[in-house]
Amino acid sequence: MIWCDDPASRHYNKLVKFTINSKFERLFRKDNIYDIIFVLNYNMNPIVKKKGSAIFIHVAKKNYSSTQGCIAIKKKNLIKLAEQLKKNTKVRII
Repeated sequence: MIWCDDPASRHYNKLVKFTINSKFERLFRKDNIYDIIFVLNYNMNPIVKKKGSAIFIHVAKKNYSSTQGCIAIKKKNLIKLAEQLKKNTKVRII
């Protein structure tokens, strides 16, 4: 599975289950940072081209290196967060 981040694509800012001829983020990775992933509701309804693609909350790398605009936290803390989320939970980034 992939996440399309190409504003020129009809799949822009969407989860895609197949390979496309556009720029995308591969969600299956050897570094396991996407083992747990939450997609925040940024630029989703409606999707506006070139406004920016998805913001994820995902597993941090061991050295906490920077992300490409996402939020990364320790896997154990991400699991705790997952246990507390409800369908209508709102995440506020400050």
